[in-house]
Amino acid sequence: MKFASVRLVTDDLPALTAFYSTLTDTEPVTPFGSGDYAELHTEGGIIALADSAAVKRFNNNAAVAAANRSAIIEFEVDDVDAERARLGDQVTDWVQEPTDQPWGNRSMLLRDSDGNLINLYSTGH
Repeated sequence: MKFASVRLVTDDLPALTAFYSTLTDTEPVTPFGSGDYAELHTEGGIIALADSAAVKRFNNNAAVAAANRSAIIEFEVDDVDAERARLGDQVTDWVQEPTDQPWGNRSMLLRDSDGNLINLYSTGH
């Protein structure tokens, strides 16, 4: 089995796509040529973004946009503080400023435009 992607469902695909494009510093692709789905290909996997109308049409309305409160999307970065500075004007919901964790990581928490929780962390501090 191969892990392929995480798909986030949204009512505002352009805003969420712009957010993750800025966050990951990657250009979105639309592999199906439609305006209701986009992907961001990162080194570790794919962030797939789908409009809620597409989920209703193709996935039996199985997911609800902006309703997640149980998952944390995590990205390993070289320098948490540099990412904080880079994203300062783009992020509107900072949950935890860069913090040294007891197990040696440095991390910060923020939310995307739909409220999904994101952890940016670096190891070996």
